[in-house]
Amino acid sequence: MAQDDDARAAGANFLRTIVAEDNALRTYGGRVVTRFPPEPNGYLHFGHAKSIVLNFGLAAENAGTCHLRFDDTNPLKEDVEYEDSIAESVRWLGYDWGAHRYHASDYYDALYAFAEWFIEQGLAYVDSQSPDELRRTRGTLTEPGIAGPWRDRSVAENLDLLRRMRAGEFADGTHVLRLRIDLASPNINMRDPVIYRIRHARHHRTGDKWCIYPLYDYTHCISDALERVTHSICTLEFQDHRPLYDWIIERLAEGGKLARPLPHQYEFARLNLTYAVLSKRKLLRLVDEGHVDGWDDPRMPTLVGARRRGYTASGFRAFNERIGVSKSDSWIDMSVLEDAMRDDLNASAARRLAVLDPVRLVVDNYPDGQSEDMSVPNHPQKPELGRRMLPFTRELWIERDDFSETPPKGYFRLSPGAEVRLRYAYIVRCTGVEKDAEGRVAVVHCSYDAATRSGTAGADARKVKGNIHWLSTAHAVPAEVRLYDRLFRVPFPGARDGGMPEGETTGAADPLPAHAANAAVDDEAADERDFLDDLNPDSKRIIRAYVEPSLALATSEEHIQFERHGYFVADSGDHAPEHPVFNRTVTLRDSWAKPSR
Repeated sequence: MAQDDDARAAGANFLRTIVAEDNALRTYGGRVVTRFPPEPNGYLHFGHAKSIVLNFGLAAENAGTCHLRFDDTNPLKEDVEYEDSIAESVRWLGYDWGAHRYHASDYYDALYAFAEWFIEQGLAYVDSQSPDELRRTRGTLTEPGIAGPWRDRSVAENLDLLRRMRAGEFADGTHVLRLRIDLASPNINMRDPVIYRIRHARHHRTGDKWCIYPLYDYTHCISDALERVTHSICTLEFQDHRPLYDWIIERLAEGGKLARPLPHQYEFARLNLTYAVLSKRKLLRLVDEGHVDGWDDPRMPTLVGARRRGYTASGFRAFNERIGVSKSDSWIDMSVLEDAMRDDLNASAARRLAVLDPVRLVVDNYPDGQSEDMSVPNHPQKPELGRRMLPFTRELWIERDDFSETPPKGYFRLSPGAEVRLRYAYIVRCTGVEKDAEGRVAVVHCSYDAATRSGTAGADARKVKGNIHWLSTAHAVPAEVRLYDRLFRVPFPGARDGGMPEGETTGAADPLPAHAANAAVDDEAADERDFLDDLNPDSKRIIRAYVEPSLALATSEEHIQFERHGYFVADSGDHAPEHPVFNRTVTLRDSWAKPSR
C-alpha cells in the first residue's frame, strides 16, 4: 500500500477513503470485493449488523460485490439452522449476495493441497505434542517459544503423517499440522501456528469426508484470495493476526498457487454498546438459563430479537452511518441506536390511538346510543397518507393519568371542573367521578360542548390547554401490549460498581462495531462480578390495553406509533385479529435520560 494504514485511518469512515484511494491507484484494477464471513454457530447480534452494513455498503457504493461466506470449519458447533437465520438477517437488512454465497468448506480440497505444498517447501510440519505441551512450548507474551521434538521431521515423514491424519488413523488431539515460521517472534501468532487439527465429527455439508479441519487463521485468508476479495475487513482484535494473514498468502503467491493482487486486511473497532452484552457466551447464558424468552426475545441484542421488537433495517443503517468507523475502542450509548430507530419510525410509522391504562369517561349530555365518525389523520406530517374515521360515542376510554382529582401545578389535563379537548373530537368539562370499593376512580363524568367538534367552523373559538386521546368503549379492541425496556439497568453490565471498564472511553460517534463475525474473543476483564446481577427487573411488562378497531387487522411486523406512547410493532409470532399483540419498540423520547432513572 502506498501509505501506512494508520495514516489513512481518518474521517467518519476511513475505509471509504482507503477504497477510494485504491480505486484511484487502480490497485485492484477498479474492482471492489468485500465479504461477510460469519461462523454458522449462533444468531447474529448488533455487532454483526455493523459488519453487514459496512461490507455490503462499501461494495455497493463502488459498484462492487460483497460475498456471504460461512466459516464452517468447526463441525461440532455449526448447523444449517444458523446458516438460514444468518442469510435471512442479511436479506432483512436490505442486502443480497447474488451468486456469491460461499462456504469455507468449498475450499477444503484446495486448503489441504496447499497444506501438503507447505510441507514440501519445508514450511509446515506435523507436531505430536499434547495440547498442554503445545501451550507450554509456544511461549508467553514475554518469553519466546521453544522448538518441540517434532519440528525437524523430514518432509517425507510429515507428508505421511498428514495423509494418515486425513485417512482417520489417529484420535483427536494426537497430532496437529503447524506452519514453520518463527518461534522467537514477538507476535505470538507467528510462532508456528496450528493450521490443521484432527476432529472426528460429521460436517453438515461434507458429511464424513473429512476428519481433519483447518483453523480460521489459515482458512479465511486463503478463502479471501481464492474469491479475489480486495478489502478484507475485520475487528481490531485481529490486528495482530494480520502478519500471519499476509505471510500465508504471500508464500502461496510466490509459489504460483494464488493470483495477485492479493487481498489486504483492515481492522476497526468493534461495537461496544452500553446497556447490552454482545458476547456469544453471555447471550447463550441468557437464553439457556431462561432470563429471556429465546434468541428472538425483543430485549435481546440479536437481529432476530431486534426485528421482533420492531427495530428497522433502515434504522440500523442510519445508526451505523452516525457512529462512523474508527480504529480506537470506545463505547456507544444505547440512546444513539434508539434515536436512530425513533427518527426512522417517525417518518414511516402510521399514527394510531391506544389507551394503555384505561379508565371510563362518560359524556353525560351526549345522546345515548349515538355514534359519529371523527376524521383522523394517519400521519400529521404526511397528508398524502390520508385520513381514517374513528367512532365517537357516549362512553369512552381515556388514560388513567389523564385525570387527577388533586392536580399538581401545571397539570392541564382533566380534573374536577377543568376542560380539555378530546383529540380530534370535542371539548369536555369534568363534572364528577365514581369510585370503586377501594376508593379508586372507576368512572369520570363530563359534559361536552357540541359547538367545538374538531374540523368544523367555530371549533377553535374556545381554546383549552389540555388535549387527551380516547377510544369508544363500544368499538375499542382489547389487546395485549408488551412494554419492553433495556435488558440491563446499568450501562456496563458486570463491570465493577456498574461503572465503565478500565481504559475505555465513551463517545456517540467514534467507534464502530466490527467484523463481529470474527469476534470470538470475549472481554473478561470487565467481569468483576456476574453480569446477570445487573438485569433490569422492569425490562418486560405485559398489560391489557385497548386499541382502535383498525389495529385488529394490523399485519405481522407492521410499525405503528401509539400517539403519546411511543412506537410499537405487531408481534411477528403471536399477533392475530382475534388476539392483537403489540411490542413497544421505543418510547417517543429517551426516558433513560431522566435523573430518576
